[in-house]
Amino acid sequence: MTPRVSRLSWWMRTTSAWFLGATPSVGDGGGISLSESPTGWPSVQTYGSGAGESARRALRAYWLVPSGLAPRLAGATPPGVRLSPAREIAREAIMRKPRPTGRSHRKKASRQEGGDKCVLNSSQAKPSVPDGLVRQQKKVVLQASVSPYHLFKDTAEITAFRGSLLSWYDREKRDLPWRRLAEGEVDLDRRAYAVWVSEIMLQQTQVATVIDYYTRWMQKWPTLQDLASASLEEVNQLWAGLGYYSRGRRLQEGARKVVEELGGHMPHTAETLQQLLPGVGRYTAGAIASIAFGQATGIVDGNVVRVLCRVRAIGADPSSTLVSQQLWSLAQLLVDPARPGDFNQAAMELGATVCTPQRPLCSQCPVQSLCRAHQRVKREQLSASQSLPHSPDVEECAPNTGQCQLCPPPTKPWDQTLGVANFPRKASRRPPREECSATCVLEQPGALGGSRLLLVQRPSSGLLAGLWEFPSVTTESSGQYQHEALLQELQSWAGPLPATRLKHLGEVVHTFSHIKLTYQVYGLALEGQIPVTTAPPGARWLTREEFHTAAVSTAMKKVFRMYESQQPGACKGSKRSQVSILSSRKKPSPGQQVLDHFFRPHVPTDAPSLNSVAQ
Repeated sequence: MTPRVSRLSWWMRTTSAWFLGATPSVGDGGGISLSESPTGWPSVQTYGSGAGESARRALRAYWLVPSGLAPRLAGATPPGVRLSPAREIAREAIMRKPRPTGRSHRKKASRQEGGDKCVLNSSQAKPSVPDGLVRQQKKVVLQASVSPYHLFKDTAEITAFRGSLLSWYDREKRDLPWRRLAEGEVDLDRRAYAVWVSEIMLQQTQVATVIDYYTRWMQKWPTLQDLASASLEEVNQLWAGLGYYSRGRRLQEGARKVVEELGGHMPHTAETLQQLLPGVGRYTAGAIASIAFGQATGIVDGNVVRVLCRVRAIGADPSSTLVSQQLWSLAQLLVDPARPGDFNQAAMELGATVCTPQRPLCSQCPVQSLCRAHQRVKREQLSASQSLPHSPDVEECAPNTGQCQLCPPPTKPWDQTLGVANFPRKASRRPPREECSATCVLEQPGALGGSRLLLVQRPSSGLLAGLWEFPSVTTESSGQYQHEALLQELQSWAGPLPATRLKHLGEVVHTFSHIKLTYQVYGLALEGQIPVTTAPPGARWLTREEFHTAAVSTAMKKVFRMYESQQPGACKGSKRSQVSILSSRKKPSPGQQVLDHFFRPHVPTDAPSLNSVAQ
């Protein structure tokens, strides 16, 4: 019979060689004495000024050694030391002790961590935790830090939320082209493709802008096969002006992958969509899977974030990991298994049309009775009308305790003027970095077939990848150096040019998602020279009509409008200027019309007109 091994005695034997904190003389001003309880758990008694740290290190060693390090230190695992998942989670919690704040404390913590690391070499590193256990740990931590106030209390409340939202959606949903295609398409692959295109276009772009682009796209490439056979130039040309141009490129890459590698069939689940298709993230995959294939998977976009944060009064930063996980969990909990696609679209529709960022239409909200933010507004109004200080209601999470990680932080007090718009908390954004570029509109007014403009193609990666632009140089300087650098760039594309004709016209500012780019605009007209008919690779001479239909960015169209406005007689002869002048004239009042008629010179009906006289 194998003799029973005492957990504590075995632990002390295996750790005494490397863990000084387990012995009475620690060297940090204190010590501990250890004994084993009848249940096998260690009993720790401390003494001295540094005993607290000693106890923590001793307990950490107790959990650390038996679970994985002891076999490497002692060569074998003694019987009866395997930890249950719950104790493994507890051990992880001990290991994740929060660091103290303050510079001196951080230095001390760093030295302590360095000392612990010196004990173990690379062969004695902490073993990895299985994936299932990691997920279990995350779930336990998430549940432990979330108040029930931010959750749905029972199935009946969830069912009521689903029913109210779907009934409202059936009555109020907007008639959008991608919805019509998805509802009327029988072929699953074509339906998924229609949803895919719409979801990619709608990223960071308003519905009103997308409608025209989507209609033209689906008319030109109604199937995955049609898009896969198109050129990138055609894709960029149709996408021009929609912004975030990498979306169109990745959409075509995905179509080619489906056709060439997946037999022309779209993946049917959110997991495989996200795994196999370039540019398809968690949200897009969930939208395609739920709308096109009926998979009961929740989705979270900006509109859904706003709805969920208000419905459950989530005031913490929605971009944080914990809040994001909670929002995805809520979305998955709420999605209707019978109508997942309609439910997800209804949640987005509610955020886009009713639960808007500013001035939300709470009176028209179908889930107002379930909205924690609306309930908070009513309580605050009642307290204000009765001149009573606000006190947390029984149904309210206590935000001042600092323990709930979904409540607004103490630095973000309730703003009475915002109402439900107190939720969600606005994430702080970094200002876009500022850059400067010099660009030149190089024109041949006397070219055959009409005036022509020189455009060059941008690199295949990075900002505005693959689009066409006027020759440009990135510069931080101005004046003569900028002039010379731009002239050198122009000559590399068009050969020798008259430097004296390069004129500075002004500047155009265009803001991308993360860059504020100021273009110093120049113009150069090649008048009286032999027209150039050819261009080197990567460059083109385009007519003005071709320019307006080419794959050029909105920024370049702004640059060209400035160039045109500086041309002689541009304002006088343009239709836009005529329209603006006519529209700026106010219609005279009735009294003014009478006076004008009275003082108007009388012209006989038989008198010759000015036109006839001129003729």
